[in-house]
Amino acid sequence: MSGALKEVRNRIKSVQSTQQITKAMKMVSAAKLRRAQDAITQMRPYAQKLQEMLSNIISNTEGNVKMALAAERPVEKALIIIVTSDRGLCGGYNSNLIKLAKQTIQEKYASQNAKGNVQVLPIGKKGYEHFSKNGFKVVDNFWDIFTGLSFDKVQAAAKYAMDAFASKEIDAVEVIYSEFKNAATQQFIAEQFLPVPKVAEVKGQAKADFIFEPNQDVLVAELMPKILNTQLYKAVLDANASEHGARMTAMDKASDNANELLKSLKISYNRARQAAITTELTEIVSGAAALQG
Repeated sequence: MSGALKEVRNRIKSVQSTQQITKAMKMVSAAKLRRAQDAITQMRPYAQKLQEMLSNIISNTEGNVKMALAAERPVEKALIIIVTSDRGLCGGYNSNLIKLAKQTIQEKYASQNAKGNVQVLPIGKKGYEHFSKNGFKVVDNFWDIFTGLSFDKVQAAAKYAMDAFASKEIDAVEVIYSEFKNAATQQFIAEQFLPVPKVAEVKGQAKADFIFEPNQDVLVAELMPKILNTQLYKAVLDANASEHGARMTAMDKASDNANELLKSLKISYNRARQAAITTELTEIVSGAAALQG
């Protein structure tokens, strides 16, 4: 067999091996996605209602309640929580999140960043590796949360942010994550985490009138951290489902691309084979003609 034919056959085998891997990874991601999608679907309504309630409480208190986590002040130092994945091979998922985080820093905290007053708290190995290598101040305690994802691990990260804000070490906290829509669609979001945002007042809409029992101060102080823990956990679950959806889609496209490449390689192989046969036949006919002559 000629060298050209052997090379094409080797390429075909290589593409077929790669395609087997991409198909297997797609199936694994599809199985993980179902579990992750169930988790965020069940969590989202609960988290959204809690957030709505918290924002209403903050908007409707007349300044007579001490709410350290809702206190707005000039931003001297900021913390960016970015939720990426631990592994790659999920298309532009991680690069889009990192791009949004940098864009948020550039647009909202450029002056603070110039003074070295912006910290990044990555959740996920890819974000940790990128920001560590690119000269950012990185909080490196929570990047491995996806290794055995649990509410307690996320709560620890939320507590770090809340403690830093309450002690005025940090004046603003943003969360960058991907909101899960479906397997093929994710929405990349930059969301204010602290200070707790107020509800935008709608003209003509009555304020929510809450009855506090036993005491407004005690209840708000108890509720606020718990609701914020839930909000960050919701963001992490969203990101987890988004990652598996992005990987499943990327591996599906990779398998399709492998199919197209195999078609092209098989055509090239057949052409090379036909050319080799034609050459051999020509040589045989020429040799026979020479003997007869």
